[in-house]
Amino acid sequence: MTLQGKIAAVTGGGGGIGRSACELFAQNGALVYILEINKAAAEEASSQIAAAGGTAIAIPTDVSSEESVRAAFAQIQRQSGGIDILYNNASVFWGTKDCALAGMDMAVFERILRINLFGTAYCTKYAIPLLKARGGGSIIMTSSSCGLIGVPNCDAYSASKGGIISMTRSLAVEYGPDGIRTNCIAPAAIHTPMIYESDLNKPEFDENWFLTQKTPLRRWGTAQDIANVALFLASDASSYINGAVIVADAGITIT
Repeated sequence: MTLQGKIAAVTGGGGGIGRSACELFAQNGALVYILEINKAAAEEASSQIAAAGGTAIAIPTDVSSEESVRAAFAQIQRQSGGIDILYNNASVFWGTKDCALAGMDMAVFERILRINLFGTAYCTKYAIPLLKARGGGSIIMTSSSCGLIGVPNCDAYSASKGGIISMTRSLAVEYGPDGIRTNCIAPAAIHTPMIYESDLNKPEFDENWFLTQKTPLRRWGTAQDIANVALFLASDASSYINGAVIVADAGITIT
């Protein structure tokens, strides 16, 4: 699953799953652009990748701002001419603010969709010409178990992640003839800082029950687990996969 000679753009690459993916892509030969709202985190990630012998360039980017995204991809175009891989990883889950729709502050709803759904659309819009410039490539989207099954008290997040699955399929049909494959990863129960916005904050949450009854593999997922799936989708090993949703959740959505 080599990425030798390939150019990748990873959103939210300063931490969590995105950081692991940036490191793994670079280890496998890619030049990685780290698009991250946290400038310090992006620069730290690029420095560590360089120290390990890889190549990464940090570009401070707010995916919820179309202008910020446009400027980031314009910089990539100036420096590299195009890309082979877009990993739309950046997203937010605000378990302390998201809730059932009837009681939700609609400003929260709009902000979550602005980052998760609009941010994905902005990045994809400006990446497509750069992918075409390199003769095609791979777009990797990020959904969630919430995009596949009903999950209470996170209606905004669920809406954003369901929209991403539909967008994945539409893009796969639209741009497949241009040699651009679009696929989606749907993770769940990945032990990154964002998970602490989830049930773990609730006094009634029983981690032992979750790991022994709810999760068929009986463990949390790791950022590396998802980065491995992203590497597969980024590489030519997945060259005949287009429009797929790969559920990486230890089997949670089938229980």
